[in-house]
Amino acid sequence: MIRIAAVGDLHYGVGSLDILRPSLRHLPDRADLLLLAGDLTRCGGPEEVAILANELRGLTIPAVAVLGNHDYHAGREQEVRRVLEDADVRVLEGQATTLDIDGVRIGIAGTKGFGGGFRGAHGSDFGEPEMKAFVGHTKMLSDRLEIALGGLEADLRIALLHYSPIEATLEGERLEIYPFLGSYLLAAAVDNAGADLVFHGHAHHGEEKGRTPAGVPVRNVAQPVIRHAYNIYTLDAGRQVQPAAAGGIS
Repeated sequence: MIRIAAVGDLHYGVGSLDILRPSLRHLPDRADLLLLAGDLTRCGGPEEVAILANELRGLTIPAVAVLGNHDYHAGREQEVRRVLEDADVRVLEGQATTLDIDGVRIGIAGTKGFGGGFRGAHGSDFGEPEMKAFVGHTKMLSDRLEIALGGLEADLRIALLHYSPIEATLEGERLEIYPFLGSYLLAAAVDNAGADLVFHGHAHHGEEKGRTPAGVPVRNVAQPVIRHAYNIYTLDAGRQVQPAAAGGIS
């Protein structure tokens, strides 16, 4: 059984010191790896993510992250990435990584993702160049996700996103902003390549659980949704996702 700690939308910045650190103290006893689902900063400043990186430094279990829209705001996302990687956090954007945990090969493919909407109410790359660019960006990132997932040689495969691939985990958000919270193209990439579990953040007022059209479990781990420093999800030998255990600050 593999134990996965996951959280997104931590929004670290000035005043965030030791927000997560108390719960990280016990994390290696509770989980086998930590996944961070983007929006790790407030405005994308390297000095903001450095606070989080210092709390993660020395963690004895693997940590893997994607960035979110907040992490891109300042246009310094490459610096944000380097700060995290200096703290031994693997940051993915259209790439995949493989971990060996207790003899089980865990493959993780990650991307920020982007918006566009969902079947029956989605944008298309037709018309003005601005609209083509908007939807084209989602298509590009979704294609990269599908290639990364499909190329994994692993016993268990996980997709780590920031934007949502499905509508179900957005319920509670205003319908008008669904196109800015995710895209069905991300779910299509997951279903085409195959995965055992998907994590995302971004939807602060959404729901925790859902499934892709092909039935892959999806979990929204935005901190305002899970209301803990992280939740722990377990994948058993039958690739079933067990109920989450909260990892509240202690």
